Amino acid sequence: MAKRVLLMRLSAMGDVAMTVPVVASFAKAYPDVAITMLSAPRLLPLFANIPNLTFVGVDKGGAHKGIKGLLKLSKEITADGKFDQMIDLHDVLRSKLLRTFMRLKGTKITVVDKGRAEKKALVNGKNKSQLKPMIQRYKEAFEKAGYTFEIDYPGFNPNSGIDFNAELNLQSHVANIGIAPFAQHEGKIYPLDKMEKVVEILSGRNIGIYLFGGGQKEEAVFNSWVEKYPNVASLSGKYKLQEEMAAMKQMDLMVTMDSANMHLASLCGVKVVSIWGATHPYMGFYGFGQNKEDAIVANLDCQPCSAYGNKPCKHGDRRCMMQITPEMVCKKLLDILKID
Repeated sequence: MAKRVLLMRLSAMGDVAMTVPVVASFAKAYPDVAITMLSAPRLLPLFANIPNLTFVGVDKGGAHKGIKGLLKLSKEITADGKFDQMIDLHDVLRSKLLRTFMRLKGTKITVVDKGRAEKKALVNGKNKSQLKPMIQRYKEAFEKAGYTFEIDYPGFNPNSGIDFNAELNLQSHVANIGIAPFAQHEGKIYPLDKMEKVVEILSGRNIGIYLFGGGQKEEAVFNSWVEKYPNVASLSGKYKLQEEMAAMKQMDLMVTMDSANMHLASLCGVKVVSIWGATHPYMGFYGFGQNKEDAIVANLDCQPCSAYGNKPCKHGDRRCMMQITPEMVCKKLLDILKID
């Protein structure tokens, strides 16, 4: 009987996306292992192309809410037999409870080391060096569970069925750049007036600008830019996740914050120029396969002030972002694209 391995990583989207190269490489190296991946239902497309993986969406706000919900989940996933191992790639209260239930069912448990102490030291200024990448931490969790393999991930290849060359008029520009200017927390967001200037400069060079992001606030900002500048189009709210990633794959370059879109574009094998403020690439959350030289960071003494960008600026002026000018961003992009 094939060995059964349970994996769990629920949120956020960027953190789940960072598990994909590791999980896919594990599945490829161990094709006889039956893998079950627990994550947010909307993230199914990220794992859809892994043949020996079954995806289970966790309804953490409904059917699987709280202790009773997690107990129900443990019964649902073991209805056709117990798991040999569970690798907890999240290590939060919810996953701790589930792994307790799984341990009682005879499942061997392995837990990721998220390096919380090292991250705290970096934020507190006690350490200003590169921490272990989170993708490596995920891989080490598998190694602790007894599975050795190399990361072998060719990139996400979404099949959207959409002809984006025609739909987005890609061939009419000298280059096409996707811009995802938003993030979950304000400390990660490049000031929108500065990003608008980037859009203005690039669109005036006959570069196609395609805006990625969801939500009413984002759509309103995007629509104003589309009205003001040529060669600008908004993709907000128009596509499903896998379709949006298929559109990303058509870009010559993506511009993102330290955000989920950085990780989604990285999975698609697209070069990303990322802009960092309250956080820092040192934290280990950099995009898979990306060159750290493509990160734009002020590298101030107060960076990073937070692991997740959710704390207010202690100076009150967001100087880490304010010192990055639109001209600096545009020069970086044009240099990479080799456009004079």
